[in-house]
Amino acid sequence: MQYPEIATFINTLIDKVEALIPEYMARKEDREKERGGTAVCILDPEGRVYGKMFGTDAIMARERYRVAWIKASQAWITGLPTGEYERQVFNKEIDEGKYGIRRPDLIGWEGGQPLALPDGTMIAAGFGGFTSASDLEIVRRALAMMQ
Repeated sequence: MQYPEIATFINTLIDKVEALIPEYMARKEDREKERGGTAVCILDPEGRVYGKMFGTDAIMARERYRVAWIKASQAWITGLPTGEYERQVFNKEIDEGKYGIRRPDLIGWEGGQPLALPDGTMIAAGFGGFTSASDLEIVRRALAMMQ
């Protein structure tokens, strides 16, 4: 995919994520964690940043976007889901300095992940604001809705 198609695809993906938010808000554990804000951040192969903040609390949404950005950018740099990268660093399977992301700047929370578009183009996404499992799942489900 070329830039215009990637941009359109990612913006549609963000719309699909937004459409799933009410379903996750119906879950007690996600609703309690959300506290007025969630966010998604996506990086394309060239480093263009796409995203959106959701919720009723602008300050919390801003914080969630900061976390989503860190998750997405780490997955973009390393090519690994955030939780997997942390596991490999702490188990000394990867040298902490390999990608230039060192403690305390690395993030181990789930929710950052590389994703393959239908044509194989790789992007990276981060979501923040729900439980770790939901942060991963919501973006995967949104992507599956587009395939």
